[in-house]
Amino acid sequence: MKRDMELIRLLLQEVEGEEPKPDLNAYPQAALLYHLDLMEEAGLIMATVIRQSGKAIAVDVTRLTNTGHDFLYASRSDTVWKKFKAKLTEVGGSVAMSIATDLLKKYSKEELGL
Repeated sequence: MKRDMELIRLLLQEVEGEEPKPDLNAYPQAALLYHLDLMEEAGLIMATVIRQSGKAIAVDVTRLTNTGHDFLYASRSDTVWKKFKAKLTEVGGSVAMSIATDLLKKYSKEELGL
């Protein structure tokens, strides 16, 4: 399964308790579990992951981490998010999570005129 940055953004919004709640109905349960597992590994969330044969079968999310908040705040602007997604498409669709966060922060600073 490929990492889906849009799903990660939606899951972070869900964990934070954003209203209105993001619509996750289009995603299969396996994708949700996989991405929550990735997010825990990346340090975006604090969670307990239960695995069977190396695959996440249940995830109990406690909260966002500081890194998770940084990613979410940097991606909150639709303008910033569109620039970010366009850049991802330009470079082949994926970057390391730390680079993704840095890029989002860069675009957020530009939007603020910093």
